[in-house]
Amino acid sequence: MKPATSRNLYLLAASLLLFSLVSCGMSLVPNPLQPGLPANGSQWKVASLVLLLVSLLSALAGLLTAMFEQVERRSEERMRRELQEGLARLRRPKNRK
Repeated sequence: MKPATSRNLYLLAASLLLFSLVSCGMSLVPNPLQPGLPANGSQWKVASLVLLLVSLLSALAGLLTAMFEQVERRSEERMRRELQEGLARLRRPKNRK
């Protein structure tokens, strides 16, 4: 079975959301506790917003991918079923009177 692309996109969205929350938390930490890191809180807020937006886009892509995979799977099942029904009709003897 092939790996689900939508599952990978959901995991990517979750990890980006986690990083977004961490960077949002970093914007609330006082400056002396961040040696060597960007001290400006607005940089952390911008990074948090960018990560959040990318996370939301990744989740949307995962949702759309899952929907299209389901549509494709159902159409394949319907085509197989219709093919089997068509072959079954061809095998039946016709009643001619």
